[in-house]
Amino acid sequence: MSTSDLQGRRALVTGSVQGIGLAIAEALAAQGAAVVLHGLARPGELEAARAALRQAGAPQVDAFAHDLRQPDQVEALVNAALAGGAVDILVNNAGIQHTAALAQMPRAKWDDILAVNLSAAFDTMRLLLPRMAEAGYGRVVNIASVHGLVASVQKAPYVAAKFGLVGLSRVAALEYAAAGLRASGGVTVNCVCPGWTETAIIQPQIDARAAALGASRDDAIRDLLREKQPSGRTSLPQEIARVVCWLCEPAAHNLTGASIPVDGGWTAQ
Repeated sequence: MSTSDLQGRRALVTGSVQGIGLAIAEALAAQGAAVVLHGLARPGELEAARAALRQAGAPQVDAFAHDLRQPDQVEALVNAALAGGAVDILVNNAGIQHTAALAQMPRAKWDDILAVNLSAAFDTMRLLLPRMAEAGYGRVVNIASVHGLVASVQKAPYVAAKFGLVGLSRVAALEYAAAGLRASGGVTVNCVCPGWTETAIIQPQIDARAAALGASRDDAIRDLLREKQPSGRTSLPQEIARVVCWLCEPAAHNLTGASIPVDGGWTAQ
């Protein structure tokens, strides 16, 4: 993709102060897009992310820390983003996780995970897609998960949210498929479904497996992947980011309603 493909575009990436979200924000910045960062960050983390995006080439970087568990905060985030200009690209990446058997899953965890991983995406899409359709160009990329395509034990709310995100994306893709033209780029809605990826969200599972085996982190990762991911390799956040950037290309105007697994063959089994 040439550096002009996203020049003049503006992207809102939720959950973008670390991990996959930050990698996506940096990749979009490197293609010339202005970026709206978002995340509940530790002290200094938001400024570090902002500096990384400027270094990557973003012409403008805004940053917000709204709590996506609250619908009014999601709407406030969208309004704050729009105050700085049109939002052409929306990446719903924010996600939280808690592992426990269904019968032991705290109800509060169910509510929080559904709110952040699914309902927040519904609200950002509800508020931004009509504007994208009016402009004739828009890209929504929802970071789902392999768990939006297949289930695993002890992840009931996470799996429910990610399956819901895949379904929601397909509905939106159908509703906006005819918006815009090839020349304008059209409006598309897709999901990227990562398998095991080197992010903070999987660290508790790695730690638990390492403790159970009395093994190193690398050995714990290999043991985890042996169960599910035939490649035996994790993905890096930067690799997921490259898929997202490709989906944002004008040439991807007819690629909509897809759920693209980046899972080392997990869902091919």
